Amino acid sequence: MRWALCLLCVAVGLRGVDAGPIWKPGKTVDNEAPQEKVNVLMFGVIQLSESLNYVYETTEAKMARISQSIQSLEGTLQQLGKETEQAAEVEKQIKEVLGLLQVQMAKLQAQTKMTKDRLVGMEQEEAELKTKVKNLETYLNNSFPNSIKELQERAEEHSDVLKSLQHFIQYQKQNLETHNLQLSKLHKMSEAMP
Repeated sequence: MRWALCLLCVAVGLRGVDAGPIWKPGKTVDNEAPQEKVNVLMFGVIQLSESLNYVYETTEAKMARISQSIQSLEGTLQQLGKETEQAAEVEKQIKEVLGLLQVQMAKLQAQTKMTKDRLVGMEQEEAELKTKVKNLETYLNNSFPNSIKELQERAEEHSDVLKSLQHFIQYQKQNLETHNLQLSKLHKMSEAMP
């Protein structure tokens, strides 16, 4: 490329020069002046071609760097696009899990309320039975001293029933506490998620 520009410049520079010997012995200094101008023009053309070649090479290098930068940015954009898609998928999954946790919490709250209501009812029944047993013992002790053994046996049976009820109530209380603990854990987990 460089030599082609040089040859082109030389050809253009020589186009204006007449064919013939450059120096004629009989001529004076006036003929030397055009020769000097030609030499100066040729030197200028050579410098211009070198400058153009330098500009071409530096422009080519800059274009290569720009192309590499664009390719790098395209790769980064593609990676960001993939990460955005992954983030959207993770967000969707988190929302689904939160929805399931909320449904479970609602079920546990309903079950806890039912258990609590049942437990309150059983405690009331236990209190009523204790009152009835005491009233019955008092009545029997005052009314029928002869059949006290029978009554004591019945009272023991009622006492056994009461003890069974107390164990059942205790079991229900523990079950209620377990449900409350699970509900509390689920509530904390749902608050911790974004």
